[in-house]
Amino acid sequence: MARELEPLLVAGPTASGKTELAVALAQDLGGEIISADSRQVYRFLGAGTAKPARDAEGRVQGIPLHLIDFVDPAEVYDVGRFVRDARRLCAEIQARGHVPILAGGTGLFLRAYLNGLSPMPKADPDLRRRLAERCEREGLDWLHQRLSREDPEAARSIPRNNRHRMIRAIEVLELSGRPISSFWAQGRAGASPALVLVLDWQNTTLAQRIKERARGMWPKMLEEVRRLVPSRFSGQEPGFLSHGYREAVACAAGRLTDEKGLGEMIRQTAAYAKRQRTWLRHQIPVHARIAGGTLQSMREQALAAVKERRFS
Repeated sequence: MARELEPLLVAGPTASGKTELAVALAQDLGGEIISADSRQVYRFLGAGTAKPARDAEGRVQGIPLHLIDFVDPAEVYDVGRFVRDARRLCAEIQARGHVPILAGGTGLFLRAYLNGLSPMPKADPDLRRRLAERCEREGLDWLHQRLSREDPEAARSIPRNNRHRMIRAIEVLELSGRPISSFWAQGRAGASPALVLVLDWQNTTLAQRIKERARGMWPKMLEEVRRLVPSRFSGQEPGFLSHGYREAVACAAGRLTDEKGLGEMIRQTAAYAKRQRTWLRHQIPVHARIAGGTLQSMREQALAAVKERRFS
């Protein structure tokens, strides 16, 4: 007897084809997509976040796509907000008789959705301001070194250029006396079931995909940043923290040549993909690994996993 299909979660490193596969599965299963990408939430920043082309109703090839383009670049979109939004959307999508398909590579979002959130201390504006001021004086390396000493797991999970998340991790440590990673591991009631599919590419193939995508993105990113910075934004806002935007801001300010900026973007993105792959092997339960290849091949593997799940 077939059981009702729970939400699907399509995960994988950057440039692995998560959105393309999610769209194909949504077409096959009658689904709607929820982005689990912490960068795609930001308005105005499209060139460097791999947002898919959408029609006037926000659909991709006829499929509704949620949690895209709704946060100002100056805002912080944190894991708690994502979990609340994703769970609300899952309930709404299921009420319409559709299958929710979460797609993305932001590990903390995925783990928090699956495992639930532990109650952490609320933000302390004064402490956060003091930490930010010290970071301004001593640089991001000071933040990362302190986090590496006191919470090595958080230091491995949080990109070292993400000042906001590193400050939050140290803030939690000082307020609670516990590393933030212990809250991540603890979880709580309210975990969400999902069929987890992880895209798995050969190293050399994924590296080539990253290079090709970066080269295609780069000219539009430079144009986008030069239009927005400094006329509307400083370039230091949370929305500009993704790989490539930091380099594009430096190019726009004359601190890097365009060629060096592109090279640094490729290097940083490849390092990030390596961390994502390691994280996905250890941090969330995986029901099926989908070998990277043509879209049709990945689609067939994913549908086979769905069929097995429904009739097991």
